[in-house]
Amino acid sequence: MPIVFDETERVFHISGKSFSYCLRLDERGEILNLYWGAPLPRGGVGYLAESFRDGASFDLRRGRLPLEIPTRGAGWYGTPTVRAINERGDDMTCLRYVSHSITRGKPPLEGLPATYAQDDSEATTLTLTLRDDLTGLEALAEYTVFETLDAMTRSIRLTNGGSSALRLTHMLSASVPFFGGEYDLVHLNGAWARERAVKRETVGQAVLRIESQRGASGHEENPWVCLVGGDTGEFSGEAWAFSLVYSGSFLAEARVNNNGDTRVSIGLNPETCQWRLEPGASFQTPEAVLVYSTDGLNGVSHIYHTLYRTRLCRGVWRDKPRPILINNWEATYFQFNEAKILDIVTRAKAIGVELMVLDDGWFGKRDTDNCSLGDWVVDRKKLPDGVDGLARKVNEAGMLFGLWFEPEMVSPDSDLYRAHPDWCLHAEGRPRTEARRQLILDLSRPDVQDYIVESICATLQRAPIAYVKWDMNRNMTEPFSTSQSPERQFETQHRYMLGLYRVLEAITSRFPNVLFESCSGGGGRFDPGILHYMPQTWTSDDTDPVERLKIQYGTSYAYPPSSICAHVSASPNHQTGRSTSMKMRCDAALGWNFGFELDLGKLDPDDLDVTRDQVERVKELRGFFQTARFTRLQSPFDSQAISDAAWQWVSEDRRKVVLCAFQPVVRPNPAPRRVKLKGLNADNLYREQGGGRVFDGAALMYAGFVPTPAQGDADSQVYIFEAE
Repeated sequence: MPIVFDETERVFHISGKSFSYCLRLDERGEILNLYWGAPLPRGGVGYLAESFRDGASFDLRRGRLPLEIPTRGAGWYGTPTVRAINERGDDMTCLRYVSHSITRGKPPLEGLPATYAQDDSEATTLTLTLRDDLTGLEALAEYTVFETLDAMTRSIRLTNGGSSALRLTHMLSASVPFFGGEYDLVHLNGAWARERAVKRETVGQAVLRIESQRGASGHEENPWVCLVGGDTGEFSGEAWAFSLVYSGSFLAEARVNNNGDTRVSIGLNPETCQWRLEPGASFQTPEAVLVYSTDGLNGVSHIYHTLYRTRLCRGVWRDKPRPILINNWEATYFQFNEAKILDIVTRAKAIGVELMVLDDGWFGKRDTDNCSLGDWVVDRKKLPDGVDGLARKVNEAGMLFGLWFEPEMVSPDSDLYRAHPDWCLHAEGRPRTEARRQLILDLSRPDVQDYIVESICATLQRAPIAYVKWDMNRNMTEPFSTSQSPERQFETQHRYMLGLYRVLEAITSRFPNVLFESCSGGGGRFDPGILHYMPQTWTSDDTDPVERLKIQYGTSYAYPPSSICAHVSASPNHQTGRSTSMKMRCDAALGWNFGFELDLGKLDPDDLDVTRDQVERVKELRGFFQTARFTRLQSPFDSQAISDAAWQWVSEDRRKVVLCAFQPVVRPNPAPRRVKLKGLNADNLYREQGGGRVFDGAALMYAGFVPTPAQGDADSQVYIFEAE
């Protein structure tokens, strides 16, 4: 069994293929975390609990304990996992062991997205029941291990079993102690148009806080962090990663205490989420997914990629290669009509594109971004036959049809806002801050949720729509609700997320064959929570291929390529003004969810030939890319302002490999470049497609492959090798 309880040592031993996670039940009924790391086949770590003795007068024993679910007020001074203020006004909480169970399978989380077991045989779950006798607060801490996928999940369900209300101020999903303080923390930092840059910082006694307070997981940080040893790199060394299955404000924190030990915590952000827990009521924390690897950062990524692709994403599109699309946004912006869209369809069909996506501007009086959000009524001046008429004409031309929505927003200049000015997030008596000349609908309200479901479903029912791009283009301000009482105002952000998940569940369930793609000003809500409902996310509004090397490289730390969208756009690029070759733009998008964001009518014949060839290549390879193992080889993040990059995909049987090598800036008199491939069969011979050269598998991995030297800036090369 992957989870066993040693009654003699009082140790719970949770094990995957390549890790052990050991908890000890101490004499006071508290749970101590003794170990998380490489496999311990027989456990045998109970003796470690003896080392936690009383310290000096100012360093109480409790402050030294590696508590699994730390609480405040009795000598432990870090950030608590659970903090509950009781009717007397104090926050003393003493959670003590009551019972445990070990069962096959993985239960769902009520109202929240989570990973899942397709069959009970895939997973085993430990449930620890803890209770505070004075207040009646009960905590059900669940640990699920996916045996073959080699990952563990954690969550806590808090129930008020007392007679008085409690105020929860901290409801984290995981808090793990590590012994020693010589660690770095890797996180994904950025901003709009430069999302998920890889940052690595030394953890010190000052708190290293990675967070969002924006009401979305955000462009600024991502709900994924990885603790690594000082010598850990992409391919070797220990790495412990934490990922939160949530789409709103979050906190991930690392600190070294005065004993020189490290702790990493992740969960809901206490700055933006508090909860009044009435007697008999429960609160469920989001799920944290924990991954350990001795194969460095790529080792961690490989586990997340498989888990999230196969046991987080759902539905008919989970395992299917995605259609090649063209989006009209950068080709037309708001200035289009039916004839222009059908012209795009004709040109796109000629190069093999399969899906036409109509972006913003098809509804209300939407000729600019200052009105009509919330009024999902077609603009008959632009589309005289409606969305349904256009969609049928696109289908008749031999292509699928997709449509853009921004359902969570409302324009002050809209019929919806005029009818329901109280339906947006706001604080009474305060100005309503507009961003992009729009406000955010209050999805904590069931009536608003119902309106969104009904209005979006009505459009999807009327027309043959195969794809939906679901956008969300601003962060929260005044994140409060007139539908909540004063003592519940700090519940609004989380209630919003619960409402959003209810909406997404309802719409995606009603239209299971529609491919849904998430977007939030590009990559402002690229997180596991959204992937549970939509199997792919628009990675960034920045489509410059040089910048995309960094954005896609960083995103791949936590998310599978099958979830990452990458499109070919115009040159000069609309975000950076940089000019790049069509080949570079196509190669940077190869292997991800491929598409176009440009006016094909403005391309010269040579560039059109490149796009046609690339579409054929994508169709040939996309089934391979869907399941192949992706590995980062050379990082665009190093000491140079613009650095070389390389990555690869290898088939499950290790017989086929696709290598992509990029050199954004040519250098004079360069030294030969070597790229060492990974994960091949050392005994195989691999023939290069097109070139005909044959290479020894061991040589490709250990001596390296030499890409063709760059012939100018923004140079790219794609190599395909197959075993003989």
